[in-house]
Parts: sequence; structure tokens; C-alpha cells
Amino acid sequence: MLGRFSFVPEFSAIDPAGRTAAVVAVSGGGDSLALLLLLDAFLRQRPDLPLRLLAVTVDHGLRPEAAEEARQVAAFCANLGIPHRVMRWDGPKPASRISEAAREARQRLLAQAATDAGADIVFLAHTADDQVETVAMRMARGGGRGLAGIAPATLYENRVWFLRPLLGARRADLRSFLAERNVRWIEDPSNTNPRYERARVRQALSEEEIARLLAVARDAAERREALGREVAAWFQEYLRLSAPGLLSFPVSAMRAAPRDVQVYAFRLLLACAGGASQLPDESRASAMLVQLLEEPGRATLSRAIAARQRDRIYLCREGRNLPRQSAENGALWDNRFRVRVHGLPADHGVAIAPRGRERLPETDLPDGALPTGLVRAALAAEPVLERNGEALPSLDGVCLQRVIGPWATLVPSFDYDLAAALSSAIGGEILPAKPWLCHKQG
Repeated sequence: MLGRFSFVPEFSAIDPAGRTAAVVAVSGGGDSLALLLLLDAFLRQRPDLPLRLLAVTVDHGLRPEAAEEARQVAAFCANLGIPHRVMRWDGPKPASRISEAAREARQRLLAQAATDAGADIVFLAHTADDQVETVAMRMARGGGRGLAGIAPATLYENRVWFLRPLLGARRADLRSFLAERNVRWIEDPSNTNPRYERARVRQALSEEEIARLLAVARDAAERREALGREVAAWFQEYLRLSAPGLLSFPVSAMRAAPRDVQVYAFRLLLACAGGASQLPDESRASAMLVQLLEEPGRATLSRAIAARQRDRIYLCREGRNLPRQSAENGALWDNRFRVRVHGLPADHGVAIAPRGRERLPETDLPDGALPTGLVRAALAAEPVLERNGEALPSLDGVCLQRVIGPWATLVPSFDYDLAAALSSAIGGEILPAKPWLCHKQG
């Protein structure tokens, strides 16, 4: 049944150790139906792999026909003997940025379905055409690291992998595969609606442009991964967590690093210290770093303080706009900590708040060789648990885990080694092992 798609190596590259289930996101469109059939055929040829598939359709509640489409997918899955589940995005929808909100809801619901099924893998049906469209849109915005496009795998909330085994396949080939088997698919009207940027880009791309953009994505991914490995090695060698919330590195080590390593590392550290979801502007971060390498000083960017004292540069969170929020499982606090809650009643009444300078007894200060002012600033911006306004020293059932702002929710496989090194350096979450036996881009 695999036919000419038997060349696809990504299915057999998945590490089966400890895995008995996987989710396949199936909307009913051509790409996702082809993915489901290909995976099912592959697993039938590999009885040694105990991977059970669960097909999941996300109903965003945005189109009245979506419920009927989900029923059609359920019937299709039943004919294959594959269990099917519908996950619905309930509640009010935002008035703006609806596509972004729908994507985030889809990720959350697919991850929930995987966790419920005892799985840590969700297969997605992104194709080479999706890759090209993404790269074209990012190029129109200036490019940068984003020209690597869609990652072959992405780690979601440090617990579920989104895998894209069809990034090397063309959309037209997948539809031919379905047509040869008399399989009908659902066409999403948004795919051709010029109201959406992706639809406009799709209609404008020639075959020559598609080939060029695929090459751009491959080259950009290789450069991104190579630079990431260099910065990861630098972090492992020189980055230190000098006190809770206070990062530091030697001036001499930064001066000796190649310029691209310097700038990328510093931008990441600013975002990590400040809990920013995006890297700071490259030109501003670069200028700040040049100034700090020349002489002692202090500056702020991306909600982070960067200060040089003697032969080290220190980074920590600014003391402004720190949130106070209820402790809810899976929530992010200040984009620097993930909240884990277990075994507490729904009305536990526990909140997370900044520690504040008023809660800093002198005995809490570490090594006296560190700059006292920066240590106090870092500690004041750390979170504490509260109940009825009173700080709790600790509480069984609530855990706060450090995360890296830009990768707090999603870690693309391009950046896995770098994210793992930085998370280790800051005492953050341990990233789960990569889900493949071998891996290559594209």
C-alpha cells in the first residue's frame, strides 16, 4: 500500500522504546488522511512495533460544518479499525488573531488527547508545500532564524512531541495517492480564501520558486543547528547560575567567542532572564553587549537587567510588571516557571507571586563575593507561593519548574540541543530524550 511512499524514512526512525500508543491529527483533509493511511500501512508491515494509533480531530467550533466533517473522519477511521476522538475548542473566541489562537488551542487539545491515551507522540501532516509557504511568509518579514521553516519535530510543554514525517512529500503526490485508492477528502475553504496570507502565497508560488525555497529552508536549518551547537557548547563551558534567577558568564570568554556566537548567546540569555517569549532585537542586543564588553555598566532589554561588574556579566529579571496568579497546573508564571499541581482540591487557594524585596532576610544572600545588589534584585523577582496573602515556605503538590522564555511552550528540533544545554545551566526542566533512533532534516 505504501507504493512510491515507501521511501519515507521518518516512520521507521521513531524510537519505539516504551511507547505503545501515538496520536494522529486527522482533519479529513487530503494531507492528514494520507498520513493516517501511510502510518496504518507501515504499522501493519511492522508487527514488531506495538504502536497503537488514535486518530484525533479538532473541532475549533468556527465553522458549522466542522461537526459533520468530524463524523466523516470517525466513519473513515472505523473502517480502518482505528479509534477516533473529537476534541472541541469550547468557550469564547477572540475577536482578533483568531488563526493564532486556533493553532494554540489545537496544540493544547492534541497534547491533551495524547496524554489521555498514554502517548507522547502526535503525528502531524505538514508537507513540503506547507514548508515552502511558511518560508515565503517569513522571508517577506525579513527572514532570520525563521527561514529554517517548520521543524521536523517540536516538543510541546516538555511532554509531547509533534512529529511531521511528511515534510519531504508534496501535497499533489499525497492527493494522487488518495485518488488511486478512491479516497475522498475534505477541502477546507480557507485553503483558497485570499483573505488569508497563506492562501495568497500558495496561489502565487511557481514550481521554480518552490524548489528554491525548499533549498533555502534546508540551508537555513543546517546553519541554525550548527550555530546552536556552538552556543550550547559555550553555555556548558561558561554559563553559571550564580544565585537563584541570576545568570553570569566571564567577560573574557564572551570576548573570545565568534561574533555570531556572542550575539546569539546574549540574545538568548536576555530572553531567558527576562522571561521574554521572543528574542530581543538583534541590533539593540548587539550594541548592548559591545558596551558591556568594553566597560562596566548596566542596561535593560527584554525585561532583563544586564550588568557588568569586574570580570563578569550578570543577567536577571527586572523588578517591574511581575504577575500574581492562581496556581493552575501547566500554567506559566512570568514565562519563566511552569506550574505543576498534583493532588490538591480545585479550591486550593494557592497563588504565585513575586517574592519582593521585603521578603529578603540577609541570611538568604549567598556567597558574599557576588554583587549584593544584583543578587537581591534577582531573588526579589523569584516566585513564592501564597495563600491569603501569606507566603508559604513550600507546599506538597505544587512545584515550580524553570523554563526558557522563547521555548517555554515549543522547542523545535532545530534548537533541541541548545535548549537542553541552556535549561541545564539554569537549573530548569530536563528535556525528554529525542523520539527518534536517527534524525536528519527534510
